[in-house]
Parts: sequence; structure tokens; C-alpha cells
Amino acid sequence: MNIKVFNIRLAKEFCQDDQAKMNTFLDSVEVKLTSTNFVTTNAADYWSAVVFYSPKEKEKDKSLSKPSQEKLSPQETKIFNALRIWRNDLAQKLDWSSFRICHNAHLIALAQSNPKTLEDLEQVSGFGKARTEKYGDDIIAILNAL
Repeated sequence: MNIKVFNIRLAKEFCQDDQAKMNTFLDSVEVKLTSTNFVTTNAADYWSAVVFYSPKEKEKDKSLSKPSQEKLSPQETKIFNALRIWRNDLAQKLDWSSFRICHNAHLIALAQSNPKTLEDLEQVSGFGKARTEKYGDDIIAILNAL
């Protein structure tokens, strides 16, 4: 976490400029915490503001970062729908929310990569050793049946 201190002088010739500098800075960072104090001295009165911040992360193009069902081919859509039915049925049987088993993004990744073995399945986004051990045989069986 980073810290920056601003002094907002109350004199008319400085106040707006000091505020503009602070606002420009605040727009460029992710603010975590602030603290302000009014300071009185013989020379001038001003507000002192301490800003605790982190650099703002660049926004990613959401179309690139999140798989979308609209981008699936007809065959991939068929796979996605079959996997979604399997997931929802299993979730209902376990009395869980379906996302506890797999998110739609995971099912989309499965549909797009269409793994043929458990080793291939472990390489798919959202699948590691634990999820593959729990659900891998079912998933591979569904993919091989389509």
C-alpha cells in the first residue's frame, strides 16, 4: 500500500489548483483509506489529507477475459448444454448450488477444448487435480458420448 499527502491551501489563489491536483490523483488510483486534518499555522491555514492507495489495475477487455456462450460453435454449444444438464442434475442430487461443482465459464472451457483424457482435463481452465478426481470420469464419459 502506498501513501500520498496533500495540502489543500485555503487561499483563493491556491485552493482550486490544489483540489484539482488531488482529484486527478484520486481518479488514477484505488483509494484504500483517507485521513484529513485541519492545520492552523501562523503563516497559513490548510487541510492536510493523507491518502492510502494502491495503483489502479488496468481494466481488461471483458470479452477476452471471460468465456462467452455466444462464441461457441454449434457442436460446442451441444457439449456445453450436455455438461450443464449433468452439472445441474448432480447439484440437485447433492442439494448444492450448481456453481459449487463448476461455473458456466468452466463448462464453456470444457466445450471449447473437448479433452479426451483425465490428463487433458486437468489442463482446462478451472480444473485441477481435485476437481478432475471428483468429476473427471463423468465429464470424460459425457464428452466421449457426444
